[in-house]
Amino acid sequence: MAGETILVVDDEQEIVQLIQLYLAREGYKVISANNGHDVFGIVREHRPDLIILDILLPGLDGIEVCRQLRKTSNTPILFISCKSEDIDIILGLSMGGDDYMTKPFSPSQLVARVKALLRRNSIREQHQDDPQLVKFPGLEIDLVSHIVRAHGQTISLSAKEFDLLSLMAKTPNRVYKIEHLFELIWSLDSMGDPRTLIVHISNLRKKIELNPAEPRYIITVRGVGYKFNGSAI
Repeated sequence: MAGETILVVDDEQEIVQLIQLYLAREGYKVISANNGHDVFGIVREHRPDLIILDILLPGLDGIEVCRQLRKTSNTPILFISCKSEDIDIILGLSMGGDDYMTKPFSPSQLVARVKALLRRNSIREQHQDDPQLVKFPGLEIDLVSHIVRAHGQTISLSAKEFDLLSLMAKTPNRVYKIEHLFELIWSLDSMGDPRTLIVHISNLRKKIELNPAEPRYIITVRGVGYKFNGSAI
């Protein structure tokens, strides 16, 4: 649904104007910032529905901006950067980013990613009306408040991490192929990279498992994908 507010954070004015042009055509309201320090005040004032965030920013880089935002916000974050190495992508997603695009990018592809992220977030928010509490020994997932408690502590998850965990926990012992799980969470038209799923699974394990190297909740099914262990004790 168009009309959502999107915050574009980039110090290259030409990039901001290009993104604004294409998003405005789709009916989105676009606001912008040219440095990381201004982001927090803008987010508090305007409460954007999605943030397009450059990694290489003056003063405070996009990775640190994302890390700080994730302390209080689950707003979808789409990273854009001229850095294309796997380590940069993994780092951005590990800090709570939902998707990643490398410059130069097709404006139409960026619009498609934005639509996919907003659509997924809208579906997630609609599910908040479902009064369910998913519980396993040592793990509790509140599907209404999106609060996750692991081993007695409240855990902060990004929107995508929560979507992954809640989906698998609601269907324990079902084996998901990596490609299928990626499509379910990022949607078919996200045009992203399935490797982002592997990064998010790794992040989840670090947050909810007592020993991420020997997970008891999210289990790897070799040659296939992942499953949530319904008999976890």
